[in-house]
Amino acid sequence: MPLVDLPDLPARLERHQRLLGLDIGMKTIGLALSDVELTIATPLETIRRVKFTPDVQGMIAIARKQGVGGLVLGLPINMDGTEGPRAQSVRAFARSLAPLTEMPFALVDERMSTQAVTRALMAADASRARRAELVDKMAAAYILQNALDQLRHMEQERRP
Repeated sequence: MPLVDLPDLPARLERHQRLLGLDIGMKTIGLALSDVELTIATPLETIRRVKFTPDVQGMIAIARKQGVGGLVLGLPINMDGTEGPRAQSVRAFARSLAPLTEMPFALVDERMSTQAVTRALMAADASRARRAELVDKMAAAYILQNALDQLRHMEQERRP
């Protein structure tokens, strides 16, 4: 399935399908799951990366089990709006993912997601070990929630 623009993603879902948010890092992939109404994102789990194919197979198995119909991949854009090596890596991941799944997916700006989550965990007095355990799946939830909020806002603007 092709890469689609975020506003086009909900139209490609069947009724009550969820979205899976991904925070793609070099060592891990954080996963977050939307509800069936596409309003709330919840941290799901973190996949420790091994190799591309088993990583994607594990992610797709989770997606099937959870009734996921589409993916939201965080794209780490630099603060000045340019794309650096990390963004290029996510784009390469997306290109390699496309032939392996029928699910549509969108890339969304994830600027500052990990920093925002880390600050929130520090404010909650989470230990360094606990932060390391949670940050990737919480960053995925942050990315997915921002995408869901954007979709809701676009839908509200379309209504008379």
